[in-house]
Amino acid sequence: MEMLWIGALAAFLIAAVCGVLFIPILHRLKFGQEIREEGPKWHAAKSGTPTMGGFIFIAAMLLAAAVCYVAERIGGRTLFATSQLGMLLAISVAYAAIGFIDDYIKVILKRNLGLTASQKFGLQFLAALGFVCWAVFSHSIGTDIQIPFTNLFIDLNWAYIPFAVIVILASVNSVNLTDGLDGLASTVTAVIAIFYMLVSQFGRVINPTVAFFAAILFGGLLGFLIYNKYPAKVFMGDTGSLFLGGAVCGMAILLKQPLTLLIVGFVYVMESLSVILQVGSYKLTGKRIFKMSPIHHHFEMCGWSEKKIVVIFSLITLLLCMFMYLVG
Repeated sequence: MEMLWIGALAAFLIAAVCGVLFIPILHRLKFGQEIREEGPKWHAAKSGTPTMGGFIFIAAMLLAAAVCYVAERIGGRTLFATSQLGMLLAISVAYAAIGFIDDYIKVILKRNLGLTASQKFGLQFLAALGFVCWAVFSHSIGTDIQIPFTNLFIDLNWAYIPFAVIVILASVNSVNLTDGLDGLASTVTAVIAIFYMLVSQFGRVINPTVAFFAAILFGGLLGFLIYNKYPAKVFMGDTGSLFLGGAVCGMAILLKQPLTLLIVGFVYVMESLSVILQVGSYKLTGKRIFKMSPIHHHFEMCGWSEKKIVVIFSLITLLLCMFMYLVG
């Protein structure tokens, strides 16, 4: 447990330092975010805020993992399975790479929509399929998953791979949609990281590697929030949000708890569901259910401040994580 907090502290400190060094570079390179016209009008003031800030917590996690790995080897201890940690970082970085390409097209090439839907889906699908196949065939994670609130595990057999791929694709894009307010995706995911750190230490499926990964994820996000909280000095961009989606899904799959994401990731689910309902309703009836989607924009249009939305959404996530930890 001690090494977990050392890893979290290392990631926090590295992220805090990286922010000081990296944000001015983003300013000099003019990597400013263009605010889409269909968003709330007052978000126009955010235009020009540096994006691709996800590199801050990504670098912090990679460096913290390297430092702790060396320390473990010098001390003759083995806290985590190197292959599992490598794959958790690999799936996260793979999605970060997809996000970076998208950010690059939007910010540097000035094509505000980035990758086309088919391009993004194709790359995300390949990343998800690669990770799931590794988990099943190379590391014997198995094809069984836990049913929330029970001690039961069901074996999906051949259906596991398409099921897990769908879970990853849905979750990654839901996390991406959540990143629409200063500090929202960072704070919600930091809470979920703590949940997975505790569950992987004291839950039904013990996995020290996931615990360590969750710890450095939490630390990196905490350091990033110094600069990403309202009013944000930097945005994580798709580089960061897709990384977070891959990280959360990777942990859930290694713990055999993909269904748990529906509960602890309730905010992610609602963000995505609000978009689906809004689009579906408008196409079928010509009417909108929400004032604006994703749902955090609806609450903004209702007069809630960004700070209030972030606090309430984070508290909802915290309560659901506590509930799942105690009951699930």
